[in-house]
Amino acid sequence: MFRFAPSLTGDMHIGDLRAALFNYICAKQQNDKFIVRIEDIYKKRNIEDKDILNILTIFGITYDHVYYQSDNFKYHLQFASTLLDEKKAFMCFCNTYELEAKKELAKQEKSAYKYDGTCENLNRDDIIESTKPSVIRIKKPRVDISFSDTIKGNLTFLKDSIDSFIILRVDKYPTYNFACAIDDMLQGVTYVIREEDHLSNTPKQEHVRHSLGYNEKIQYVHLPIILNSTGKKMIKEDDVSRVQWLLDQGYIPEAIINYLILLGNKTPKEIFTLSEALEWFDIKIISKLPVKFDLDKLKFLNKEHIKLLSDEELAKRVGYSSKNIGKIAKLYAKEKSTTFEIKQKIDALFAKKKTDGKYSENLAVLKNIIKDSPQFEEFDEFKRHLMQKSGFKGKFLFKPLEILLTNSENGPELAVLYPLIKNYIKEITQ
Repeated sequence: MFRFAPSLTGDMHIGDLRAALFNYICAKQQNDKFIVRIEDIYKKRNIEDKDILNILTIFGITYDHVYYQSDNFKYHLQFASTLLDEKKAFMCFCNTYELEAKKELAKQEKSAYKYDGTCENLNRDDIIESTKPSVIRIKKPRVDISFSDTIKGNLTFLKDSIDSFIILRVDKYPTYNFACAIDDMLQGVTYVIREEDHLSNTPKQEHVRHSLGYNEKIQYVHLPIILNSTGKKMIKEDDVSRVQWLLDQGYIPEAIINYLILLGNKTPKEIFTLSEALEWFDIKIISKLPVKFDLDKLKFLNKEHIKLLSDEELAKRVGYSSKNIGKIAKLYAKEKSTTFEIKQKIDALFAKKKTDGKYSENLAVLKNIIKDSPQFEEFDEFKRHLMQKSGFKGKFLFKPLEILLTNSENGPELAVLYPLIKNYIKEITQ
């Protein structure tokens, strides 16, 4: 069982999409199930779950079931109670401000803060009589925690490196590591692919499950982090790190998938589809080193994948339905790299043309001639008609005509463009 567990605290990050993509591919390759578990247990939410699910659909990432973490809330409470009953966890009444001060002091001293166990051995009467707010902490492990990582190999975390961490907050909501550990246990997850940032969480989650007597093995893959153009870790505040931003800018899903699989990976070819990648993708050979996100590389791949789209499909991607519009989009794709840029060019064809400027008189004349002209099948016929009616020749004909038809002085070759727009000529020259 593979799982993707996104939170609702912001737009989907490119690293989240990579994790979802790799989970999906590996599940397909192993003929295993792939589930999505929405981490919706906390009250602060910036996006809706449908945004996450829509993005997965856009990228062709299908799943067997959607779970919601909030559905497991009662089990989180029950398992916390079990750990208390078995004296594997304890109630902690320590003052939050005092703990924060200790953490800050440890930070200044460049040492790792560890809970000092003040409340671990409180007697029953002290606990009953206390009126202070409390949390529940799990007792630190008595043995080292080991697990297998497909990329990093077998890893061991010393028992003393894991603190008596909080599993239930003051408001009785579970902490991330506790809830995640319980959810994976309940849903029978056997394979976890996620970003390297979670590596420090893994021994804590393993400790929770072991403390509850759950010893089913989970195989991990901690993907190396993605760096931005400056060599720093990509964060959600970086526009380029947000999947929705990339889509809004006209990077198509096929190209983004291609790029994410290509990142830090050895592939048999540079340009490929998701269905092709399913045949040869091998998560074991993913680079162990951080990978840098190169927007120029994505632009190149985007341009190549735009070429692979049918005319009808490309027209749809830029907001139109005509096959000819798709052919026009292909003309612009020779110089533009995204569907957003191509759409701007096509929208400009149908926008009202300005008749002021260098060729204003010629523009006005040509516009009126076309308004009263029949439709011509061939560009040469159309051109001869305009020359006869206007008396314009050379640049005095072609420059204003180019502006009138393309809204630019540097548009596609008119002889190539005309057959594709002749049916819209009156609309275009409005």
